[in-house]
Amino acid sequence: MIRVTDAPEIRTITIDRPESRNAFTPEGLSNLADAVETATRPVVYLHGAGTAFCAGADLDVVAGLNRESAEGFAEHGQRVANVIERTESVVVAGIDGFARGGGVELALACDIRVATPDATFAEPGVQLGIFGAWGGTVRLPEIVGLGDALDLALSGRVVGAEGARRMGLVSRITDDPRGVAEEIADNAPDALAVVKARVRDSASSGVQAAREAEAFGELVAEHAEDIAARRE
Repeated sequence: MIRVTDAPEIRTITIDRPESRNAFTPEGLSNLADAVETATRPVVYLHGAGTAFCAGADLDVVAGLNRESAEGFAEHGQRVANVIERTESVVVAGIDGFARGGGVELALACDIRVATPDATFAEPGVQLGIFGAWGGTVRLPEIVGLGDALDLALSGRVVGAEGARRMGLVSRITDDPRGVAEEIADNAPDALAVVKARVRDSASSGVQAAREAEAFGELVAEHAEDIAARRE
């Protein structure tokens, strides 16, 4: 269900199971992690085939789980989200149409989330007596704030693209989300990797400041000729 296409600066990963709105099985999650981990391009563009980004976990799979296997499925999804978050490449989620549950959670793990005007978002698990457990209860409040996170997670309501942008769930609304990935890929690959690492650093502020200064020095030395040429 994962299709990979490589261009010089961008790896495009397509969640390609449109008949189920790109819902994930455990095997599909493993394939997604592998596609992200093996990326050698500075930018990864993640999107869904058909009319959905991703419906999250395949409910046919969930219906067959017991307590132990359900916990394992949740942990598997968490590991995949962590792979997306921690990969050196900048990961851009292009969200067109339907994003629900685990699909929202995987998008939350991406570095940048871009929606089309037709994108919709929801955490409908509570309507079934469950909830999104692929790291969403951690990342959602970090990204949109506690109030909006609780509202989304406890109500199960559907939010459109403009509502998602207002709360910070997505940063842009555009007819061409891939264009944002291409815009980012026009920049220096090593600078992209460094900026992602620095912004996502969870160390103390003092440690972060030291790492920031060190990384800046390394990049200035590496790009001295480019910087000098820009001054001329």
